[in-house]
This record gives sequence, structure tokens and C-alpha cells, in this order.
Amino acid sequence: MINRIRDIRLQKGLTLADVAAACQPPTTAQTIGRLETGMRNLSLAWMNRIAAALGVEPESLLRSEGSAVPVVVAVLSENGVESPRTRREALLPSDLATDAPWMVLEVGASCGEYRAGDQVWLRQHDWHDAARLMNRDVLAPCPAGRFAFGRLLDRTEAGLILLPPASGQKPIATEPPPWLAVAEMLVRKL
Repeated sequence: MINRIRDIRLQKGLTLADVAAACQPPTTAQTIGRLETGMRNLSLAWMNRIAAALGVEPESLLRSEGSAVPVVVAVLSENGVESPRTRREALLPSDLATDAPWMVLEVGASCGEYRAGDQVWLRQHDWHDAARLMNRDVLAPCPAGRFAFGRLLDRTEAGLILLPPASGQKPIATEPPPWLAVAEMLVRKL
């Protein structure tokens, strides 16, 4: 089995100290480093603690040696395409799972930045989380089985104000929805 703790930690942008502090009970960065590199045995108890600190399922911390995994082979930046500084795995969304369920919005016709055939993967949140989702694209259920989708501009007691993705459209006002789903990933076939 291959330990994937470092790959997941780096993908989430966390330091050893961040993970150590998030463990319950907290531990040291040195201990996390030793568990990552295999200098210390990774027990089931440690797997559960580290998985909870990273916000992933414990089984995603390990993979079998024979399984093929996608790797990051190049990085596109303002200077062009470069080789990555270190070899690392590309993590699938299921490896970065949280308790919030995935939802998918299919794009039927090009609209703003979205093209026909795109899939917008969203995570469901409670209505009360709207304040921290400002300026993100969200899907909100409306009465009679309809939905509203757009950039979240405002949250009031009366509801939400969303700006649709197509240019020139007027903002949409909705009643307070039972939940919101925020866009986290775009899947586009080339």
C-alpha cells in the first residue's frame, strides 16, 4: 500500500503544522511528517485522526501499489507550461470528499463562461452558509420545482439576489431556499 497523506495535504494547501493542529487531540508536525514518509507506522487510529483533520475518508489515505493513478505532468502559468517541481498525484474530487453531497448542473446551451455540454459540479450547503458563499456561482431551488443559478450577490432575510451567468441579464431575486449548492468544479470535454 502507498501512503497518500502528503499528496492530499499538498493538494489542500496545508502544512504539516496545519494538519497536526487539526488532529483531535492535536499532535506535532514532526509526527505527521513521520507518518507521511513511513518512518512511523500508520495505524488505523492515526488514519482516522489524519483523515478527519484533512476532511477526507480514511480509505483515501492509502492506495494499492498496482493501481494506476493520474499524476500532474505539467503546470500552466503566466510564463508558459513548466514541469512540476515535484512529482505528485492528481486527486479526484472523491478523494477530497466532505460530508456535503455532490450535485451536477448540466449546461444545455452556452451561457456566459459555461459552454453547452459542460457539467458544473456543486456541493450542497445550508441556507445559513450563504454569507460565506458570496460572489460564487450557486444553484438555489425555487418554488414549483424550478431553480435559479448565478453569482450570489446578496443574502437578506427576504431571500437571495443572484446574477445570471449570461451578460446583460437582470439580477434574480429568490425567496430563502432550503439549501444552496456552490459550484466547485467544472468538467468540460475537449
